[in-house]
Amino acid sequence: MTISAQGLEIRIGARQLLAPTDFHVSVGDRIGLVGRNGAGKTTLTRVITGEMLPAAGKVSYSGKLGYLPQDTHVADPEQSALDRIMSARDIASIVSRLRKAERDMTNPDPDIMEKAMKRYDKAMQDFENADGYSAQSDATIMAESLGISQEVLPRQLGTLSGGQRRRIELARILFSDADTLILDEPTNHLDADSIEWLKKYLKSYEGGFLVISHSTELLGETVNKVWHLDAQRAQIDMYSMGWAAYLKQRVVDEERRRREREVAQKKAERLMKQGIRLHAKATKAVAAQNMMRRAEKLLEGTEPVHKREKVADLRFPTPAPCGKTPIQAQEISKAFGSNIVFAGIDLAIDKGSRVVILGYNGAGKTTTLRILAGEETPDTGEVVYGHGAKIGYFAQEHDTLDNDATLLENLQHVAPELDDTQARTILGSFLFSGDDVNKPTRVLSGGEKTRLALATLVTSKANVLLLDEPTNNLDPASRDEILAAISKYEGAIVLVTHDEGAVQALNPERVLLLPDGDEDLWNDSYLDLVALE
Repeated sequence: MTISAQGLEIRIGARQLLAPTDFHVSVGDRIGLVGRNGAGKTTLTRVITGEMLPAAGKVSYSGKLGYLPQDTHVADPEQSALDRIMSARDIASIVSRLRKAERDMTNPDPDIMEKAMKRYDKAMQDFENADGYSAQSDATIMAESLGISQEVLPRQLGTLSGGQRRRIELARILFSDADTLILDEPTNHLDADSIEWLKKYLKSYEGGFLVISHSTELLGETVNKVWHLDAQRAQIDMYSMGWAAYLKQRVVDEERRRREREVAQKKAERLMKQGIRLHAKATKAVAAQNMMRRAEKLLEGTEPVHKREKVADLRFPTPAPCGKTPIQAQEISKAFGSNIVFAGIDLAIDKGSRVVILGYNGAGKTTTLRILAGEETPDTGEVVYGHGAKIGYFAQEHDTLDNDATLLENLQHVAPELDDTQARTILGSFLFSGDDVNKPTRVLSGGEKTRLALATLVTSKANVLLLDEPTNNLDPASRDEILAAISKYEGAIVLVTHDEGAVQALNPERVLLLPDGDEDLWNDSYLDLVALE
């Protein structure tokens, strides 16, 4: 399969993300698409896959395309995890027939039950003819390689954590037998073992793929081409080389552009001066104009020197006053159906305390934060909020944002006292300016949604921050900014993360281990568990 783009131009409002460009993704191409947050990487993948229309040009492809978007949405919360993975292949329609026949076989009406049994026999025959058992085994193995146990596969998607759903979606795309893969941040929510497995899978993948990732380790071991989407020039710089060679060549190219610009500017200045002198003589007016035009063309023909890319100016505010213990969880438990996630958890969050929650994927880390934030109700026990408690919750799936509202409306919902000018100033410090603030939130990339969610936290004046994977989708510079903000924040923080750097920035006092609910004083031996969750 190949993907081919001709004259592709991408715009969001008046802003040009990509000037008219041609490119191809062929069999054997392993492309890393990089660039700063907000450059338009995710938007480009949406255009390639047909989710968005370009401003001009077209994209065509042959064969089967597998697309992992940055945000995972559950279309059917009652669908099982295994059925979701199996749905990537043509065998999915047979599985759907089997499931419907199974439900109808329990109908008390004997005629309906008898017909359902015949339909079940026919569907099972089709399933066996399509080598369904082998496909189901392949799907199970792939899911386990990505950290989804066999116990999770029969469960409904609506009962799973965001991290589990994300890994199921990745397993589904890889299981699809696609000829070309488009993967947007595939390592999000993966533990160290799963990332190792993914790297090996991509290295042996026979088709083509284009991957967006902030994991330099993944890029370094898997890609043979690098496309750099330059936000300032709205162009893709295409390098037919691996990651390490690209990093060196990028420095060389930036230096070359700088030198070319300097030489052109000096020549243009000389021509301009000569043109101004000649312009004073009436007989030399035409020659003067020609010199000035030559000077302008010299500057037009050079690329601007690459400016240092901006990062969000992130500073958590001084927290609002509160009592000694702003949050206390007492004997809380949570189950989804027959699956008990955790039981009998006690946790007191004192003023200014720092707690990290560790546990394997699906152990209930996100659920615990949602309960502490009041977004979800425990099955037993209660959460007691102390005097003056003001909670700021950062959700890994950006659930706290209203996708139908604009950026401006989302910020003013959290801080209604802000007028438009004040809200625009805050959004500007998070790199949203001009007409960007009036965009619907749903069109933002994962990194942009992260910045917007952080902006809402900054305006909330919270004295307790509940942070669920706050460094996901961020480029290195933006990640450094949030780690610095975490280290300086004076209020209490409860953190869930796979990022060892985030834990080190937090410098936690205590650790809560799930699902058992054991609490311990922090020591660095627990750091080894962070990436292994």
